[in-house]
Amino acid sequence: MNTTTAPPQKPATHRHGWAGVVSLSLGVFALVMAEFLPASLLPYIADDLGVTPGATGQAVTMTAVTAGFAGLLLPVALPRFDRRHLMLVLTAGAIVSNLLVAVAPHLGVLLAARALLGVALGGFWALAIAVTAHLVPRDHLGRAVTVVNSGVALATIAAVPLGTWLGELWGWRPVFLAAATVATLALVVQAATLPTIASRTAGGLRALRSTMRSGFLLAGLLAILLIAAGQFTGYTYIRPAIESLPAIDAGGIAVLLLIYGIANVIGTALSGILADRALRIATLVFPAALGAGMLALTFTAGSIPALVISVALWGFGFGGVPTTAQTWGARVEPQRLEPVGGLIVTAFQIAIALGAVVGGLLLDNIAPTSPLIAGSIVTIAGALLLTSLRRRRG
Repeated sequence: MNTTTAPPQKPATHRHGWAGVVSLSLGVFALVMAEFLPASLLPYIADDLGVTPGATGQAVTMTAVTAGFAGLLLPVALPRFDRRHLMLVLTAGAIVSNLLVAVAPHLGVLLAARALLGVALGGFWALAIAVTAHLVPRDHLGRAVTVVNSGVALATIAAVPLGTWLGELWGWRPVFLAAATVATLALVVQAATLPTIASRTAGGLRALRSTMRSGFLLAGLLAILLIAAGQFTGYTYIRPAIESLPAIDAGGIAVLLLIYGIANVIGTALSGILADRALRIATLVFPAALGAGMLALTFTAGSIPALVISVALWGFGFGGVPTTAQTWGARVEPQRLEPVGGLIVTAFQIAIALGAVVGGLLLDNIAPTSPLIAGSIVTIAGALLLTSLRRRRG
């Protein structure tokens, strides 16, 4: 019995198709940038609110937890809701969240605002693949997903290095006001370019339950969770780790993080091509590079060339992970893009939450570089699992 899919719709053929894809990329940029701004502003937020850096890092955890639930439940809870309107509402939620963070008097208000951001982020990213599939022809989907995910890569540049620099110039609160401005721009562009988009998934929760009956899919989701958990165990606390290395000042940290972001963009740009042509190779190459770079950074002993290479390798590796994971899911369940998109988002957000919690404990109780060592091991384990699943299936 198959009650999980509706008849496929023709993709948008007018010029707004690719413009809509760009607007989704801008929305992802605004949301992901806001999600990881605390990673660049930990010392400032902690000092202002009178809490430890590890506690402040739970602002990332809160966003990740709510994003996981939203990504899983929003698409199936609103099966007939116009996806254009839903994307606009979610982007507006990001604006409100950033404004609340900017005026938060204590950690409780900040965490509540970050929970709202999680709802916006989880719902938006879960729907992004299905909405993109409506906007472009099927044979251009890989390239379109890469365009959308370029928002993640560009947000990596903006969130940590730019956040670090602006935080020193302005203080942390104006940085979140700037994030609200970026989200407002994304909302305007989406309103101008996204057409009416009916859901392709019928059956609501039944579609989700049916998708989750696939043991192969669940094993792949576990592998994706491990890869992402390893990444965010280290990345959430990348600034304290780099600060602990000798001969690195605040300016050097900003440069290294910028190098990470540029390498991330390169990895994102190449990921769509490699995933389309050799998905099994992509599922190993990008996470392996991520883990190797993370681990190598802990053994640089302050060598500037070694630091640059390690950070670039790390950024390049993670740049390819989102597109690779989404392409893998789309190939496993091509007729259930919304449930699969929601499950992948949930896996990522659970991983982000676990990474923030475990990394914070390692940071506060062992050493600044311990989150990187643990993260590299977990990431490579996930890559090996996902790659082996592709081999067995083949």
